[in-house]
This record gives sequence, C-alpha cells and structure tokens, in this order.
Amino acid sequence: MSYIKIWIHAVWATKNRKPLLSKEIRTLVFEHIIENANKKNILIDSVNGHHDHVHVLFRLKNDQTISKVIQLIKGESGYWINSQKLTWEKFVWQREYFAVSIGESEVDRVRDYIRNQHSKHRTKPFGEIYEDFIKNYGFQVKG
Repeated sequence: MSYIKIWIHAVWATKNRKPLLSKEIRTLVFEHIIENANKKNILIDSVNGHHDHVHVLFRLKNDQTISKVIQLIKGESGYWINSQKLTWEKFVWQREYFAVSIGESEVDRVRDYIRNQHSKHRTKPFGEIYEDFIKNYGFQVKG
C-alpha cells in the first residue's frame, strides 16, 4: 500500500465574483460539500468562505489529482445549488481556481485562516486577498 499525505489549499470564486453565497446558503453548501466529498472518498479537512468564494483544505489520496478533486467538488456543488434553487439566479462557479500544497507544519495555520474567513473579509475585500494570495505564493499571472 502506498502512503501519501499531500495537503492542498484550494480557493475558487463564484462566476464574476457575484455575492450569491449568503451566510445561510454557505452553511448549506459547505455541509453539502463535505457530505458529497465523503461519498466520493475525498478527504476534506476544512471548508469555509465568504459571499463570493470558497476555501477548501483537503488531502490527496494516491489515486487522486488536484484537478479531478476540485472538478468533483465544484461541479457537483454547483449542480446541487441549482437543483435546490438556493440562489435567485443560475449559480455558476468561476472556471479558474488556485491550489497550493501545504506542508504539515502549516496545516494548523491554514485551518485557522480558513475558519476565520468572516473576520478576514471585514478588513480586506476578496480582491485584495486574491492579490496577496497571488503574490505570496509566487503565481505568474498572464497579462
């Protein structure tokens, strides 16, 4: 048996960053994401977000890829949101996402960061946090 422990912090937004995820909707969506992930054998550790985006901390298993896990989470949750008619317009996730590997020593810090999304967004809008994320992790942005 192969033993793998690769932590991934992924972030994605609603299409055009529309603020479609009220607190009540987020609660339902995040519970559903965890429930659906369990059925698909995806190891989600933490999930949270704000009115226009989601953060997920998960572990990859030996037969999983980042893109496949995120596709399963995003695709199914978007479908579920629409089937439950949780938003006043058709719900769509943005196609793009961010994903970075997290070292074991950083897991608690990332959990806290994800858990405290509400307080983070009281002081900084998602756009600024997005730019910080790009800069801090050294992503190259096409321009």
